[in-house]
Amino acid sequence: MSGRTYPRSVAKDTEKLIRQLSLISFLMAERRPVTSLDIKQEVEGYSGMNDDAFARRFYADRSELDSLGIELKVDKPADGFYEAENYSLPPENFYLRAIEFSDAELGALRTALSLLDGEFAYAEPLRLALQQLSWGRPSPLDAPEQRSIALGVTAGAGGRELSQRLSKIETAIFRRKTILFDYYTMGRDSREARKVNPYHLLFRGGQFYLIGHSHERGDVRVFRLSRIRGKVAYSSKSEHDFPPPTDFDPRPYAARADWQIGGDTATARVWISDRVAWLVERHFGHAGRVSPAAEADDAPEAGVVFETAYADSRQLISWVLGLGERARILAPAELAAEADERVALTVERHSGHHELAATVERQEEAQDEEDDAKSDTPIRPERFARLVTLAGILIRAARDADKLDLHALCRTLQVTEPELREDIDVLNVVNFGGGSYVLYAEITGDQIEVDPEPYGDNFAQPARLLPLEAKALVAAIDLLGDHIPEGSLASAREKIVAALGQDPAGDGLQITTASGDDSEIARVVNGGILERRVLEIDYYKENEDEFVARRIEPYQLMNGQEGWYVHSFDLERDGPRDFRLDRIRSASVTEESFEPRPGVEADVHGWPRTGEVESSHAARVWVSPERARWARESRRVVEELADGAVIVELHYAGSGWLTTEILKEAGDAAVLEPEEARAAVLEAAEALAGAVRG
Repeated sequence: MSGRTYPRSVAKDTEKLIRQLSLISFLMAERRPVTSLDIKQEVEGYSGMNDDAFARRFYADRSELDSLGIELKVDKPADGFYEAENYSLPPENFYLRAIEFSDAELGALRTALSLLDGEFAYAEPLRLALQQLSWGRPSPLDAPEQRSIALGVTAGAGGRELSQRLSKIETAIFRRKTILFDYYTMGRDSREARKVNPYHLLFRGGQFYLIGHSHERGDVRVFRLSRIRGKVAYSSKSEHDFPPPTDFDPRPYAARADWQIGGDTATARVWISDRVAWLVERHFGHAGRVSPAAEADDAPEAGVVFETAYADSRQLISWVLGLGERARILAPAELAAEADERVALTVERHSGHHELAATVERQEEAQDEEDDAKSDTPIRPERFARLVTLAGILIRAARDADKLDLHALCRTLQVTEPELREDIDVLNVVNFGGGSYVLYAEITGDQIEVDPEPYGDNFAQPARLLPLEAKALVAAIDLLGDHIPEGSLASAREKIVAALGQDPAGDGLQITTASGDDSEIARVVNGGILERRVLEIDYYKENEDEFVARRIEPYQLMNGQEGWYVHSFDLERDGPRDFRLDRIRSASVTEESFEPRPGVEADVHGWPRTGEVESSHAARVWVSPERARWARESRRVVEELADGAVIVELHYAGSGWLTTEILKEAGDAAVLEPEEARAAVLEAAEALAGAVRG
């Protein structure tokens, strides 16, 4: 089996994969320090290079492996010449440190994968990580048929183009590479070139954000990935462009409220009524300081005063107006005056007839194509991890004298048949050096047969998690939080972090549910779901501004566009109901048990994803030219107007929700029809204006 050749039509990334995997295999097989000359002569892919080309490629491969968490040990001679350096790969630098998960913890991780597979930007590395952690145990794709959690809205990457950007930026963060891209600046409505040292990725509110040092601004800035236009490129061919940032802490970015994202900040004082003080303290207490209203001379009535820093005045005003008469800006005076003006503008735009500009043909923004095919790009970490995982699966099959089902293996690795064939071709060329190969596998019909005597066992046990795999695991846990009733995710997270020696959330990616902390309520609800016991909840009906007591049979937790819900059977209403967790002021598990009723299933593919409930009405809403570009990004635009304004369509079941949404638009939106919805907004805005004057 010597003298094998590269697979047909080998691309540069495949050549690089073969070199890097062969390098790992050679160093692991030798189990002693070797020289660069040994590596050049024995490792597949280096022997045909001249000395200069080898020096460049070998240095680049070492750096990439290091960025993947696989660090070669280098013994440097006293004279400093690299030719005299000795290289080795200690087993602990490659193999996965054993993590003793309980069945419950592994089951919870499998549930996370089954929920997120295909819906999560990091689904591929998550699947591969669980394959490594499940080594010798049932496939991570095996999940319980009956689930007590469902996802309606998840951390999808937003299509192929955004996924490509995400992958490129991930690699740039690992390798500390400065990147170049064009960015659509929403506030200035302009496309501008950016040069950024990428530090961290943040997922919040269904969007990915890049945090990095902007060369143009000379400071750290936040960039929304969906607003990047065209190709993301490296600024140089150097291995590293900037040193690790020593004074950068990503944690504050995850904890910021929407109005705190931006540049310089000022401090606002906001009165909050007793009705919603608990809600503000629970969900936004981290973003400011709460004190009793009785201590403030300017508070209109009982409640609390919330002091919070803000960078975006409009975002803060939007939040306050969304609370209606239950909140008011006290200071600074200019911020309070701006809020009053926006309320008055809402009243004006809902009084009498609203004049519209002429309709024009809608212009679709041209999207630039990503094309990195001609560039010598680093290996995608997912591909490297997949090959290492596949090697282990094939070697184990050879040892057990098993033939593998081609289609089953494709499902396990979530790859197409051509991709699997290409991966096997690559592994068939990976060697130990000197013509000795790691494995040889052949596909015959629908079966894969592996040579029964592999030359070694270097890939016959789980490799350490690549940084991206570890990050995907922790990101999945953080995305689901305390919402898996079976629990065990928190303890699994602790074990993963302990095994890695650091928390991946602090190394490139954070998942945040910045809309609110419902963890304590989630734990109580989980108890009711698992024990099948009736819950008593104190629920705040925001639209009616009232609290109601409910006794419910909890069936399932699910998430939607506005947060997490418990899908239940309402004993008082005698029918299925969904309650938002962040609106449950308190919850307790009773001693009363229940048997699951047939037909009480959550429709996670309906309103949780679309926001449209049954029997909803459609409102036509005008959005001002100044805010039209934001509307295009998040709403369904049905008409473009000559003055730059747009008309969007909002679906609503009750006028209370629609009224709140329009108030949040702070005067930049007006309901056109139906008339009763327009009148409801006018009434609410006039009441708010009267409360301010009073």
